[in-house]
Amino acid sequence: MTRRLLSLAAALLLGGLASAQSFDANFSGGTLRLDYVFCGDVNHQAIYFRQAYRGGEWAGRRHNLSTPPLRGNGQVQVLDPESGAVLYANSFSTLFQEWQATEEAAHVQKAFENCILVPFPLRPAIVEITLLDTHAQVSSRIRHRIDPSDILIRPLTDNGLETIPLRESGSLQEAIDIVIVSEGYSPADREKFFRDAARADAALFSHEPFTTYQGKFNVRAIFAPSEESGVSIPGSGQWRRTAVNSHFDTFYSDRYLTTSALWTLYDLIGTVPSEHVIVLANTAKYGGGGIFNSVTIMNSDHPTFVPVLVHEFGHAFGGLGDEYAYGENPETLYPADTEPWEPNLTTLVDFGSKWEDLVPEGTARPTPPDPVEAQDVRRIWDSLSAGEKASLNCKVGVYEGAGYQMQGVYRPVQECRMRINECEEFCPVCYRSIIRIIGYYTTSTKTDSL
Repeated sequence: MTRRLLSLAAALLLGGLASAQSFDANFSGGTLRLDYVFCGDVNHQAIYFRQAYRGGEWAGRRHNLSTPPLRGNGQVQVLDPESGAVLYANSFSTLFQEWQATEEAAHVQKAFENCILVPFPLRPAIVEITLLDTHAQVSSRIRHRIDPSDILIRPLTDNGLETIPLRESGSLQEAIDIVIVSEGYSPADREKFFRDAARADAALFSHEPFTTYQGKFNVRAIFAPSEESGVSIPGSGQWRRTAVNSHFDTFYSDRYLTTSALWTLYDLIGTVPSEHVIVLANTAKYGGGGIFNSVTIMNSDHPTFVPVLVHEFGHAFGGLGDEYAYGENPETLYPADTEPWEPNLTTLVDFGSKWEDLVPEGTARPTPPDPVEAQDVRRIWDSLSAGEKASLNCKVGVYEGAGYQMQGVYRPVQECRMRINECEEFCPVCYRSIIRIIGYYTTSTKTDSL
């Protein structure tokens, strides 16, 4: 264990103990669900508040309340209306902000659903939602008052859906709570869903660092039956009536599987405790998606089920960025003058906040790749020796080409689970980042040396 990681873990523990009292002083222990519409186009954005709900017991953190673990593409703050003090904060990303980088966003305005969960306040509070652009500048913001005694806050009740525990590691206050929700499973597919959900749980916790820290997670599976089996594939003219209306061909990318029906999804979750949501889609078609602190959606039956699930959860849980790059990408998500918030990407604007401490002294920037990188590594991966794989996956440097861009964005290693499915492991930087997120949620002092 490095001295820096020990200091981080100790700080998280002390911060958690100190802010537990702050939580009890300001929040009831229940959940406040806030539904919003995020809308606009590439040039103009707006946020509209729709509805507030009183949910079940709060499953989120009760420590580290005032600062989110990562900047994200958006942030929520619950503020004291008199002092302006931050009582709770979190960060997130949205499908809407991804859409803004598409060509369509230059020609039409669209609206997207979003749900945000915060602890239920004891007294009237101000909720502030902020969206950030690719330069980390505010693109839209809304502030509105929430009065916990408001009679129009709709109570959520048990929706009667069958829910079973797949992993029980601790109380809601001690563990990170994941729910797996069925999508495209008809009533006749009930048993298949629970088998698939168990496969998803096993897949996730067979990968480090989740294996080591599996005792920090609870996992529950919710069976929400769909009218039809399978999911919609617009490119093939297939439309299905399913629980959360997911579909492939998002933004006209045939493998991008998403759902825009977040209000419906959270209706199905109801009062089941949840911090992170995995939607399991009943299809053998390759694809999925993961949006930070929003949702992971995943096909159930493609041969790459295991690596793709872990990759997408890396996005949604760990805030990790994609480390692959395209030959041409006209719309950059990572401008040269701004440091990405994702912990495994850098433009070198603020490299000291990333993995500079893990780069051996004297390493060139950019770092030249190993000779084997001149080949199609994905094709030959299984033929590489253990030493060659370790060099590609563990030799930390500053390798150019990441975040969909061939130039100007850098990744920590040559090959990682966040770059190719064939690579079995997260790199040291992604590994450390996930540990930090787990520690942030749980105040655990346990960590692995790198």
